Amino acid sequence: MTAIAQGPRLQLPASTTMAEAAAVAAKLPAWAAQGESELLIDASALKVFDSATLSLLLQATRLAQSLGRPLKIEGLPEQLAQLARLYGVAELLSLPPAVASEASKATEDPAASALAT
Repeated sequence: MTAIAQGPRLQLPASTTMAEAAAVAAKLPAWAAQGESELLIDASALKVFDSATLSLLLQATRLAQSLGRPLKIEGLPEQLAQLARLYGVAELLSLPPAVASEASKATEDPAASALAT
């Protein structure tokens, strides 16, 4: 399956892995050339992804920056956001910092928390 470009919106396909990322990346310049407003990547359909997906998003970010246009990524699966944080690229993709769940806060080691402050 290939990405669907709709104006400055790029809909990522359900599977965007190493096998599909190059085909999607080839569509980036034409997608970015549309309009003059904010570029939008809709990742809400993503079900299967890997580090190549992050590479694709970083490539789109660099392209948007080179054109002086803002880029917004919508619908990014939490697991992919976690992968971006693990690799240290979440900030480059303008992703919000991780928010600890209430369950993880409840099981947090108080001694470890004391050391962090």
